[in-house]
Amino acid sequence: MSEFKTVRGMRDLLPEEARIMKYIEAKARRTAELYGFKEIITPIVESYELLSAKAGEEVRSRMFVFKDLGDRMVALRPEFTASVARLVATALRTEPRPFRLFSVGSIYRYDEPQKGRYREFWQSNFELMGSNRPEADAEIILLTDSLMKSVGLKYAMKIGHVGVLRGIFNQEKLDDKTQNAVMQLMDKQLYDDALRMLKDAGISKEGLEALRRLVELKGNNVFDVVAKMKETVAGHEKAAEATENLNEILKLISQSGSSIDIMVNAGFARGLEYYTGVIFEVHVPDLNIALGGGGRYDRLIELFGGDPTPAVGVAHGLDRIMLAMQEQKALRGIGQEKTVAVIPVQEELRAEALKIAQQLRSQGIRVEMEVMGRKMGKALEDADRRKIDWAVIVGERELKERAVVLKKLQKREQATVKIEGLAEAIEA
Repeated sequence: MSEFKTVRGMRDLLPEEARIMKYIEAKARRTAELYGFKEIITPIVESYELLSAKAGEEVRSRMFVFKDLGDRMVALRPEFTASVARLVATALRTEPRPFRLFSVGSIYRYDEPQKGRYREFWQSNFELMGSNRPEADAEIILLTDSLMKSVGLKYAMKIGHVGVLRGIFNQEKLDDKTQNAVMQLMDKQLYDDALRMLKDAGISKEGLEALRRLVELKGNNVFDVVAKMKETVAGHEKAAEATENLNEILKLISQSGSSIDIMVNAGFARGLEYYTGVIFEVHVPDLNIALGGGGRYDRLIELFGGDPTPAVGVAHGLDRIMLAMQEQKALRGIGQEKTVAVIPVQEELRAEALKIAQQLRSQGIRVEMEVMGRKMGKALEDADRRKIDWAVIVGERELKERAVVLKKLQKREQATVKIEGLAEAIEA
């Protein structure tokens, strides 16, 4: 029989990786709790029409699309936001605002597999819906900072504002198709191609010059960059308003007391078409992929038949965060509970050993029972090889005294301990 392999772009997470992933997921859940976000669980399979509505050409072309047995076009979700927007437009329509909604799970995109890029990956997703105010944008950015710091990462954040670029495009009366194509090129940092497309589309000399200057404007001295952006877009009313909005968000972040390494990039664009305001991405030095990103999208819920609902959100790549933690050596000692092996000295003591194992588990201690029928020496050797911390040896002589032998494997120390005091002895 031929050897089965994973489907290209998919992978298995072995116990150690799964443990790290669950640790990061737990940090994301804790962040959600601290910021008052409620968890929702949405389907992995949604209608193609819903997922493609405003995803952007780049994402649309990389969706896993198929017909179900009822001849309906469906797709695996390439992101969470469309599903959350559907819920807000329907089941949550009459709930009080704002909505703070959290999701976590797997996402699917038909990308070319490479380091940190797979066709199945995991995200934690946060959406704050119902507020158009800059403090809502600041909250999503601060929440992202909280998560990155909680897993011990050193990172930098890139921030831009789609409204600045769209403001100029709209004043120049560029159609949506051209705008979206230009934004896709800018997302890939193909700025010369983007400017050439704008010129071919008949943009004015002033408009082209403003955009040429914007794509070169970036830096860590954020308020200097914003001041230069204001000069550049003077005469473009909507772009000037958007620049002022970016300024307000950055002011709120700097006044919050959080120290975030921020670079403002005026020509920054992201691949999803639904963004309308501030956008941002998280990067670490050693990886050329974003660990997370998001922004403001004020018209998506209307598109799905809901009431006009301004919104801002972010998605964090859990497996990319894991990769960054490995690169930055930020994994030491995470989620490592002590483990105990319970070993009966002879067959007749199996039931007693099981009883002791259950007692320890009920007291919150992680236990692996010896189930291979190994002799004592082999069982201890195996427990040691798998880096188990303690062995509880259940022997006939000790049981008569309601006791067991507790052996600390790494230090080769052992003592006879009463069963009722066993959990305390292990935890001490």
